[in-house]
Amino acid sequence: MKIEQIYTGCLAQGAYYITSNGEAAIIDPLREVQPYIDRAQKDGVKIKYIFETHFHADFVSGHLDLSKKTGAPIVYGPTANPEFTATIAKDGEEFKIGNITIKVLHTPGHTMESSCYLLKDENGKDHALFSGDTLFLGDVGRPDLAQKAASMTQEELAGLLYDSLYTKILPLSDDITVYPAHGAGSACGKNMMKETVDSLGNQKKMNYALNQPNKSSFVAAVTDGLLPPPAYFPHNVAMNKKGYESFEQVLNKGMRALEVNEFEMLAESTDALVLDTRSAAEFSKGFVPSSINIGINGDFAPWVGAMIRDVKQSILLIAETGKEEEAVTRLSRVGFDNVLGHLKGGYPSWVKAGKESDSVNRISAEQFSKEVDVKNDYVVDVRKESEYLAEHVEEAYNKPLDVINNWFAELPSDKTFYMHCAGGYRSMIAASILKARGIHNFKEVDGGFKAISATEVPKTNFVCQSKLQKS
Repeated sequence: MKIEQIYTGCLAQGAYYITSNGEAAIIDPLREVQPYIDRAQKDGVKIKYIFETHFHADFVSGHLDLSKKTGAPIVYGPTANPEFTATIAKDGEEFKIGNITIKVLHTPGHTMESSCYLLKDENGKDHALFSGDTLFLGDVGRPDLAQKAASMTQEELAGLLYDSLYTKILPLSDDITVYPAHGAGSACGKNMMKETVDSLGNQKKMNYALNQPNKSSFVAAVTDGLLPPPAYFPHNVAMNKKGYESFEQVLNKGMRALEVNEFEMLAESTDALVLDTRSAAEFSKGFVPSSINIGINGDFAPWVGAMIRDVKQSILLIAETGKEEEAVTRLSRVGFDNVLGHLKGGYPSWVKAGKESDSVNRISAEQFSKEVDVKNDYVVDVRKESEYLAEHVEEAYNKPLDVINNWFAELPSDKTFYMHCAGGYRSMIAASILKARGIHNFKEVDGGFKAISATEVPKTNFVCQSKLQKS
């Protein structure tokens, strides 16, 4: 028996590859499935089952493509109702993979069909729990994502989650290894550990949700402090439930190399959004006017989903040469399949053609320190409220990036203002959006608050309520 966690940092997502005696199972596969097929061929095993823990909201799973390519059935837990052929397992039903057994544990709460998969080893001993979004390390799945579909409140779903955890999971042995679907950084939970594997015994000791005295306190604890889910989540659920275009078709379309004039024509004649995936440093030096910067080397896919929101939005891509396929692939993981093509030769080809360019006035933290007068200048901090509350530039306004539509019209138009985030990634996204909307009277701080912290700029953790941006 072999268990391999295939972890994707950008999505904070864990897929699982399990083999035993010539057979394999895949749990919660990513959109691009060829690596699983190649791995199985290399290992000389046959993919027998594809297990899905639930209809994922934060990414598009590869279950359909993988099933079509391998013939392996897709397995969901009870109450799932996909619009394609799948095996809907009963609670407690068992599936054999070589010499091991996978037992279905129906654990509604995060979603109604949510299920965990308990792996029993060759001797029939409980060995591992693939807990999906039911149990995370340090947290549990948020109970507010399936309210509409379930016609229930988040409190009612949290109550179901309590029953699932306390009757199905907590009675299991402490030595069982927990393999969750997500880790720290995922929007599917609020308090996840950075570790991606742990023992159930340790989770019983330290996971706040597993140490509540009763159901009402559990419900209060897990529903407290939930941030609004990203707008693209319902679209991903629908794609996972209804089906989607094959990854190969999406990739072929997105890998269409567009000459400068054709790229420009499409940008002007369609509603396509020009997405520049280069680093913030490169983007600031020069970019195609009105393009939006979301760097591929950061939390690319989640920020694309948070900022663009509509997965059907047509996209024209600008990427560093050689990074085009990665960009299209990572967009497809969160359901953004409508990439019309990419600029051949990247941004340098645009410059070489003599086309108009724009740039961002990016300054160092040292220059910011010399220029800023915190009592009189307008400083915008686009970090999350929790980051701002921990420490911020004195008198700075907190205006989180993910609600930029709520505050960009409030920015001063009669003077230069300053803008920063934690390290420069989010503030460059904000800068590109502001530029696209005709707002140019600002300076963005390279290195963000981390770099500012090393300067003499006055800082505080005192909170002035009027300085907080409320969504």
